[in-house]
Amino acid sequence: MSATARKQAPLPDDIRAMKGGTPIVSLTAYTTPMAEWMDAHCDFVLVGDSLGMVLHGLPSTLGVTMDMMIMHGKAVRRGLKSAMMVVDMPFGSYEESPEQAFRNAARLMAETEAGAVKLEGGVAMAETIRFLTSRGVPVMAHVGLTPQSINTLGGYKVQGRGAAGDALMADAKAVAEAGAFAVVLEKVPEKLANEVTAEVHIPTIGIGASAGCDGQILVVDDMLGLFTKFKAKFVKRYAELGHGAEEAIAEYAKDVRARAFPGPEHVFADQAPAKKS
Repeated sequence: MSATARKQAPLPDDIRAMKGGTPIVSLTAYTTPMAEWMDAHCDFVLVGDSLGMVLHGLPSTLGVTMDMMIMHGKAVRRGLKSAMMVVDMPFGSYEESPEQAFRNAARLMAETEAGAVKLEGGVAMAETIRFLTSRGVPVMAHVGLTPQSINTLGGYKVQGRGAAGDALMADAKAVAEAGAFAVVLEKVPEKLANEVTAEVHIPTIGIGASAGCDGQILVVDDMLGLFTKFKAKFVKRYAELGHGAEEAIAEYAKDVRARAFPGPEHVFADQAPAKKS
């Protein structure tokens, strides 16, 4: 069923049931207006911790806090009717123990009304995923390039090439068996992404992976050209809104300095115009 035909947002089990069917559509969102624009077109919307970089100017996602995720989650929630909302668990909010993860996941879901949370990690996080899902917290997993682990991964490198493919496959299978309803595959070789998609019983959501995944996700600021500091190979720009915005701001500054704005149509008379009888 298309997003526009739905009367209510899908549940995690509905996303799980889309395995092998019509590709799942997803984007990130951080504000109410952006969520409203994508609501009719996406199956789920992710409030990603990427907001730290694209909105707050942080050098990575590591500085994102629970309070930041909750604030943006509440904003996105106000803009959604047809799409499910998933919220990222930020770095440091779940790695210590399953109990810590549950406390923070429960807070995220209660305060944002999210349909699910997303966390990074494979085999190492399987116990935590099992703990959460058995206690009513739906989990979307994330393997491959996990941005919260860039300091141990050595940067934003492709993951799973060569012999490392076995470990990535093991990660995907572990999170699926632990109860995740879907798994994001980030920056994974195409052939391996296809093999993982064929092997696991839950949907794979690709970002820098393969068109053969069960769905796709991109950071919305990347695909709209709003974030312009760099462009990843896997990003397709569907617009260049950042350049358009800069040009509009320059035109505004020019008009203000020339006293061309505000014009007569933008100011108010001493007396209100008489009402027509």
